[in-house]
Amino acid sequence: MESINWSDLSFGYMKTDYNVRCYYRDGKWGELEVSSSEIINIHMAATCLHYGQESFEGLKAFKGKDGKIRVFRMDENAKRMQSSSRGIKMAELPVEKFEEAIRKVVKLNERFVPPYESGAALYIRPLMIGLGAQVGVKPAPEYMFMVFVTPVGPYFKGGFKPSKVCIMRDYDRAAPHGTGTIKVGGNYAASLVAGEKAKELGYAAVLYLDPKEKKYLDECGPANFFGIRGNSYITPQSNSILPSITNKSLQQLAEDMGLKVERRPVPFDEIATFEEAAECGTAAVIAPISQIDDIDMNKSYIISKDGKPGPVCEKLYNKLRGIQYGDEPDTYNWVTTIE
Repeated sequence: MESINWSDLSFGYMKTDYNVRCYYRDGKWGELEVSSSEIINIHMAATCLHYGQESFEGLKAFKGKDGKIRVFRMDENAKRMQSSSRGIKMAELPVEKFEEAIRKVVKLNERFVPPYESGAALYIRPLMIGLGAQVGVKPAPEYMFMVFVTPVGPYFKGGFKPSKVCIMRDYDRAAPHGTGTIKVGGNYAASLVAGEKAKELGYAAVLYLDPKEKKYLDECGPANFFGIRGNSYITPQSNSILPSITNKSLQQLAEDMGLKVERRPVPFDEIATFEEAAECGTAAVIAPISQIDDIDMNKSYIISKDGKPGPVCEKLYNKLRGIQYGDEPDTYNWVTTIE
């Protein structure tokens, strides 16, 4: 254990001591079970393997300078997982059960929560899958909910620096009335081909346009998008965008700073008018965008001329991280302290 170099952690998986599991059988959820195994034993005809009955969440625990461990907005993750369950006909896990599992798994793996000054955090991954042997296309009779944790370093090794993203019109991550608004593996599978192509070309991510008309901004492969213009925080609204808890939090903080929050369809042409732009999500908090390249149209939109994050992005980033680590007042009760 002493061998963990906290300041050199990547954003990847590392074995920890325990995970927590819970089964839904005969119409009800059972008690939480603790396991030290990294393996799950499932039937080869389980619906998660054939028909995509699977959803997941991502959240983090942070150690403050006071030594306390804080988890950010886990009730929102619980509610979003319920929404995912409704979207693909899985059993809904009660919010209380979700929160109990998070508290338990963090306490059991307390020694893996990175220290305050390391820039690292404990990543928490709740997961739900459809179990039970089924070959017809229908919902599973049983479900398994589990949570594992792993310490992770900052999402960006280079620190809080802007990167380039690109637009590729030949790819969509979700259908107009499909699973875009829920957090299921299929959306991420659908983004892999374009994502890899973008990385080969030197981009951090793909900025998707709306899947119906290709006229409006949607979201980036792994994260929501927002732009800053004048006194406005502008973020796309559509029925194929995942409701990001980070974005929701940033909108509140932007309002507190006196910015006008606009959540609406954002025409693609508006890119040219943004003074700042960024991706936002649990992994990176805010990932500023320096340039957006429209590959098909052979056009570039330079957002950050000096290669530095804009002042609004920087302020929002510091404020949100300050709340997560307990350095800033938590006026909205977003943080749960793990006693």
